This record gives sequence, structure tokens and C-alpha cells, in this order.
Amino acid sequence: MRIMGLDVGTKTIGVAVSDLLGLTAQGVGVIRRQNWKKDLAELRKFAEEYEATKLLVGLPRRTTGVLGPEAERIQKEGRKIGSALGLEIVYWNEWFSTVSAEQALLEADMSRKKRRQVIDRVAATIILQSYLDSAAFKKQ
Repeated sequence: MRIMGLDVGTKTIGVAVSDLLGLTAQGVGVIRRQNWKKDLAELRKFAEEYEATKLLVGLPRRTTGVLGPEAERIQKEGRKIGSALGLEIVYWNEWFSTVSAEQALLEADMSRKKRRQVIDRVAATIILQSYLDSAAFKKQ
């Protein structure tokens, strides 16, 4: 069983997948958003290539834990993607995933241009790895 993790933004979607055992997450790509049809086609390619059976979507909660308008937009879009791909969907807190990704890339001494190209993929990997490491995943 592989899980496909997404960091859904307005301009890009970072994509990561788990290994078959559900132990590790690997970043596999970034989709530059164009329109629903093209975005979905790209997502479908990843889902089919990696034989994903579940979709994990990073959910931006406020530091208080409350869902704001951005989180509601992500939930709506996540439901639409999950339904179109026929995948079970799980939402997972993405607190500071982009900040963590940025910090990791800075520590790797990556140039600003290269960071912009991969940051969403790294954020998706961080979100998915957090889920894989969680007690919620291990109870399944």
C-alpha cells in the first residue's frame, strides 16, 4: 500500500509517496498549477505510477488548531481530488512544513533558485513522513 502525500498550494502542488511498507516518504515532483483538468491529469499520473491507494493532504491549521478559510479551501479541493482519483483521503496537519523544508534546504546550502523549484516537494515529503511516523498511522 502506497500513500501519495500532497502539499496543495495555489500555484504548485508538491507530491510525495510512501514506500510499500509505509516507513519512509520520498518527494517525487512538483506540479505547476494550470487548470483543474491538467492538474488532475498530472496527479493521476503520479497516483498510477506509484500505485497509490490513499491520498494524504496537508491541512493548514492555525496555531490554535482552528481551521481557517485556507484550510476549508484545501479540504474542498482535497475531496475533489480524492473523488476524481478514487482514493481514500486523509487530512494531516501541515504546521510549519514549508518552514521546515526551507530550513533544511538552507542547511544544505541550496541556492534560492533551486529552493524555489523543490520546496513544495520537500514540504509534501515532510507532511507525509510526519503522518507515517504518527501513532494514527501505526494503528491502522
